[in-house]
Amino acid sequence: MKLNKLALLLATMALGTASSASFAANDGGEITFKGSIIEAPCSITAESANQTVQMDKITKSALKDGGKSAPKTFQIRLTECDLTDAKKNVTATFSGQTSVPQPDLLAFTSGAASGASLAIADSHGNLIKANTPSPASKLIYTENVLQFQAYLQGDGQTGGTVVPGDFTTSATFTLNYQ
Repeated sequence: MKLNKLALLLATMALGTASSASFAANDGGEITFKGSIIEAPCSITAESANQTVQMDKITKSALKDGGKSAPKTFQIRLTECDLTDAKKNVTATFSGQTSVPQPDLLAFTSGAASGASLAIADSHGNLIKANTPSPASKLIYTENVLQFQAYLQGDGQTGGTVVPGDFTTSATFTLNYQ
């Protein structure tokens, strides 16, 4: 009887040790961190890296015969600029699907609207052709704000008819430091 009690005690202790070891294994885990180190004098702020510019409601008549909508401003913020090397200027290239009737502008990629294209301009209203670098902007230390405008332009001068509806277009931007 004493032998059975001793065996029971040893079995209980062994199971207790094994179960606490299994609980200890569930008290932790692994975290993986990924990123990249780039060679650029400035960092792009998170809100500038991925943004949506909500265009105003635009009347069909405003785009008639190649007409333009009112511009909607947007910006790209650069922070932590360290200009100790020779790169003190930056250009922005907006790339995307270009419009067939207006190849310097961006095409609508979804939605029912048609007969117009999206243009991107600098802060003075000068067109920045799609897939072409903007004029260089001089950088200053610490923070920089690159100002741009977007507007719709009717394809009417090339024979297109403006069809009302929702639209979406997108562009990726690339900064080139000089």
